[in-house]
Amino acid sequence: MAKTPQVGEQAPDFELPGTDGPFKLSDHRGERVVLLFYPGDNTPVCTKQFCSYRDRADDFASLEATVVGISSQDLASHEEFTAKHGLNVPLLADVDKRVAKAYSAFSPGLGTKRAVIVIDEQGIVRSRHDHLLGLDYQSVDELKSALQDLPIAAPS
Repeated sequence: MAKTPQVGEQAPDFELPGTDGPFKLSDHRGERVVLLFYPGDNTPVCTKQFCSYRDRADDFASLEATVVGISSQDLASHEEFTAKHGLNVPLLADVDKRVAKAYSAFSPGLGTKRAVIVIDEQGIVRSRHDHLLGLDYQSVDELKSALQDLPIAAPS
């Protein structure tokens, strides 16, 4: 079954509470957005993933994109995870898993799956990487490569 939205399709809009306040995708038109779906706060691979972004904060900041993490834990869990590890990526609480389902990043048996969705300035999905087992993640360099491969948007 094909993952939706597919590359070239409009990204479904959503609004979720987050560690940096509410996040509404459509408020970020004109920006490149990277959605990092992940299984859970304080799990071994997710902790390693988000700490790797923290440890390369300068490289991460140079991505020139709005990057957010999304999982099904509540805001209190995300705030504790962020504080415990000094994370630099805002985390969004998708408690009802509605957004993960809309982006085909959900499995009934597993919950939120690890996936990276890159959205361009017009709200179109330009790249998606779905991790089969969720035991690995995209590095800062891989995120940078995915963003560099996007066409430069004409100013609106």
